[in-house]
Amino acid sequence: MLSMLVRNWWALALRGVFAILFGVMALVWPGLTLATLILLFGAYALVDGIFAVVNGIRSYGERERWWVTLLEGIAGILIGIVTFFWPDLTALTLLTIIGVWAIFTGVTEIVGAIQLRKVIEGEWMYILGGIASVVFGALVILFPGAGALSLTWLIGIYAIIFGALFIILAFRLREMKKKMPNS
Repeated sequence: MLSMLVRNWWALALRGVFAILFGVMALVWPGLTLATLILLFGAYALVDGIFAVVNGIRSYGERERWWVTLLEGIAGILIGIVTFFWPDLTALTLLTIIGVWAIFTGVTEIVGAIQLRKVIEGEWMYILGGIASVVFGALVILFPGAGALSLTWLIGIYAIIFGALFIILAFRLREMKKKMPNS
């Protein structure tokens, strides 16, 4: 698993960059309509899902639980597609989908981080990213009536924190790649 992550450190960095860009857009334009927010979220989930699928496929045969990352990516892609084909979903339904997706993503990231503990120091960044996803998902599900504006800020802050943690992890992996033989 470590060699796959080290070799594909750039994919984690790209996921982090896309998350931060998405988060900044959500904070800069808090007055976005709900329809625009749905489309932005759909694009983010789709791109994030594609990168997760690529990571899952590339790790096939290298680690036992490659399919967990693949499932995370498929879930992101499906959620992204649903938001594009049914943008008239109610806000409550969208919030539930976002919340469930974030919890699922967070759990898969925590599982991955626990596996990393055996081979890398600093896996806590991956764990924190997973915990942030679970907490975000739970808050979205528990407080659906918070309003589109506060949801925009919550999503933006979450995406920036999540993205920053993934970028930090990616560059730690990049440094490990430099120190590994045959890399």
